[in-house]
Amino acid sequence: MTSSESALKRVVVTGMGALTPIGNTLAEYWDGLLSGRNGIGPITHFDASRHDSRIAGEVKGFDPHEYMDRKEAKRMDRFAQFAIAASKQALTDANFIINDLNAEQVGVLIGTGIGGIKVMEDQQEIYLSRGPERCSPFMVPMMIANMAAGLTAIHTGAKGPNNCTVTACAAGSNAIGDAFRLVQRGYAQAMICGGTEAAITPLSFAGFAAARALSTRNDDPAHACRPFDRDRDGFVMGEGAGILLLEELEHALSRGAKIYAEVVGYGMTCDAYHITSPVPGGIGAARAIQLALKDGGIAPEQVSYINAHGTSTPANDSTETNAIKTALGAAAYQCTVSSTKSMTGHLLGGSGGIEAVATVMAVAHDKVPPTINLVNPDPACDLDYIPNQSRDQVVNVALSNSFGFGGHNVTLAFKKYTV
Repeated sequence: MTSSESALKRVVVTGMGALTPIGNTLAEYWDGLLSGRNGIGPITHFDASRHDSRIAGEVKGFDPHEYMDRKEAKRMDRFAQFAIAASKQALTDANFIINDLNAEQVGVLIGTGIGGIKVMEDQQEIYLSRGPERCSPFMVPMMIANMAAGLTAIHTGAKGPNNCTVTACAAGSNAIGDAFRLVQRGYAQAMICGGTEAAITPLSFAGFAAARALSTRNDDPAHACRPFDRDRDGFVMGEGAGILLLEELEHALSRGAKIYAEVVGYGMTCDAYHITSPVPGGIGAARAIQLALKDGGIAPEQVSYINAHGTSTPANDSTETNAIKTALGAAAYQCTVSSTKSMTGHLLGGSGGIEAVATVMAVAHDKVPPTINLVNPDPACDLDYIPNQSRDQVVNVALSNSFGFGGHNVTLAFKKYTV
């Protein structure tokens, strides 16, 4: 080990928060995952009658005023509201108080794929119907993607490193990985990190539908998202946020924090192939998995569970299966794999956040969530995807995969904390 490697800090997860289509707290989300709860239904956020796809995984019963006052909530987009709420949940879960003594050592890094698209659509309508002078002076700060991180810092008092990753569906995982690096290298004692998204809007749906990416199983929303199943026909959009509090180990121990898991690996690559399609065979994704394993000093046979990107699109699921087999070799058939998107839908830039939460909970509780709606397995998808029922299983090492338009590939590696 080199001197620089020996100086790296150990990083642990001490708090988490989640707002999802199957639960608005960490406990509700985890219970929903283990019970195979479906969070997908007809769209209520807008009149979707003219759209080819009319189903989504909406967050239900969210009241932003539980986390901020009405004036503040009115001046931010839903994606930022989600981020603040989940971040406050994570801090409470960790019993972590930000004050004048530690504020400069606590940072925020929250990814999003699209940002405030609802605000942009609403303000465009105002511009066209009522003129430019009627547009809101808050339009730009409500719309821009970095505001989830910026507003979370304002609402929590975190004055350390602050950034926003915008790498499509890999954004939440990139945010966690980059936050891991900052704590590991001593640039912060703790980082609030993850992903958020609120893109269930008319224009967003029109764009994804035009790309033929969305499921059109409108008459059967409960079974529309079916990763690794031969009858899958596209992804189902979801919304929400997943936030982790990463903390330097010695700092966590000094305050008696509970530790869910240790973050040990981060792999990041690019396909450099196509704007939306993965490279055939999943070579880029396989390299991300291999880099995360190398970073964490993990042998393929040590991997217990993988939370797959698992979008339920024809291209992704078989390609990801190939990537896992390329990266792990024969060990791919010894670990379990599941796609929690089968229950939540695809949160785009927020997916890496809630899926990292699910992965950490699997490590902490030795339980793995299922892939629901897996009835007719695709012969090209031949791993153990934990069909339809959660499973009790020792999880010493777990990976979380996220892949995004533009060829972005990210894998995070977590393991049980040991002294």
